[in-house]
Amino acid sequence: MSYKVKLEVFEGPLDLLLYLIKRDEIDIYHIPIAKITEQYLGYLDLMQLLDLRLAGEFLVMTSTLMQIKSKMLLPIEEREAEEEEEEDPRAELVRRLLEYKKFKQAATRLEELEKAHEQTFRRRVTPGSFSAQETGEGYFEASLFDLISAFSKILKSVPKKEFLEIIKDEFTVEKKVHDLLHLLVVKPAIYFSKLFEKAKNKAEIIVTFLAVLELIRLKEIMVRQRRPFSEIQIMRHPEHIKAKSN
Repeated sequence: MSYKVKLEVFEGPLDLLLYLIKRDEIDIYHIPIAKITEQYLGYLDLMQLLDLRLAGEFLVMTSTLMQIKSKMLLPIEEREAEEEEEEDPRAELVRRLLEYKKFKQAATRLEELEKAHEQTFRRRVTPGSFSAQETGEGYFEASLFDLISAFSKILKSVPKKEFLEIIKDEFTVEKKVHDLLHLLVVKPAIYFSKLFEKAKNKAEIIVTFLAVLELIRLKEIMVRQRRPFSEIQIMRHPEHIKAKSN
């Protein structure tokens, strides 16, 4: 695939781990490393499939998780012998996650204070940002990982035989961008899953998803959820709606 979506800002490996922990309601102090590592690698595979730029930190975290996993898989006798001298292999990772979680909470609180201070002034949004800011009554902006989760479910619904088909390059991100914008003129908002109902094959599914990411980067659209991990809704960015009304 020649087209690459370049997001200027998006979540890192600690964000992904916290996302997985929250989604599966995992006790952060007792992380099932084998399960988390498998899920983490699954997300990285999807991001690479989409040609998203992966920061080096993602690969470093992969090594860290694999190292912890290998220690956790040691025979009980060997682990007990090592634990007399060393702490739980997950301890350092847990400390990093807790520290980062506090940082994120503090940053969110500062954003809330800034929003309250600005009151009716429009808040500037960093291009490519996937923050948890409110996007309308009862809605919150979906994260990049929410989108990838939803995209993963769509791919799993595609018959396996279609993965083996030789697909001509009949779909382009540019055309899908145009199609999505036209669709949002007809419908002010649409559920993410609906975008793929008429997709002919895997290639069209991937290109459609890349078009969504590109429109987010350009601040043409925003993605939102009524509650965490719920169905994602796509709508035109408020800036464009306001400009149209004026």
